[in-house]
Amino acid sequence: MTTPTDIDDSLTRADEQHFTRSIPKSPQARMRFLVKAAKSTKVAAQLLGVSPRTVERYVKGQIRTPRPELAARLEAEVRRRWQPLVRKRARNKAARTTGLVIETRARFGFTAAPGTTDDGRMRRITQHLPPEYASRLFAAQDSGASEAQLRSIAAEGLQEVYFKDNGARATSLLVEFTDIDYVDFAF
Repeated sequence: MTTPTDIDDSLTRADEQHFTRSIPKSPQARMRFLVKAAKSTKVAAQLLGVSPRTVERYVKGQIRTPRPELAARLEAEVRRRWQPLVRKRARNKAARTTGLVIETRARFGFTAAPGTTDDGRMRRITQHLPPEYASRLFAAQDSGASEAQLRSIAAEGLQEVYFKDNGARATSLLVEFTDIDYVDFAF
């Protein structure tokens, strides 16, 4: 399994750390859950790119082993909808009180005063970001923000907390967050 390189996937994976139960194991149980969460067989079928009849067959246990690509889509859709209240509670806590931790290896370049060493270079950073950045990231993700917008919010958080030390130094520094090798969040 590869490490996610985009912010959206990393935030979704961070949600999974708070699950109190594992997702259903069998394709039949996963399909039942997805139909219930989607509130219809037709919607579940559209999410998976199959016919409603195929979904019904899985629910009834007439088909037991999905094709590998369908199995992966089914698991992803179930994970995306699994334990929404647990997910919401964890996100609210991070957005209000605890903040989140970002761990990344990426290229950081700077726009700074002339004569400074602002060449971009790969850095591995693990940094706690305050609740305001967690709140902004979650709100942007929920509203369907692009990867560039999410990356901009994360870069601003790292700029203010890590590079500027909350305004104690390098006040005119602007951080560019590019060439992400990996990024992980925890909250």
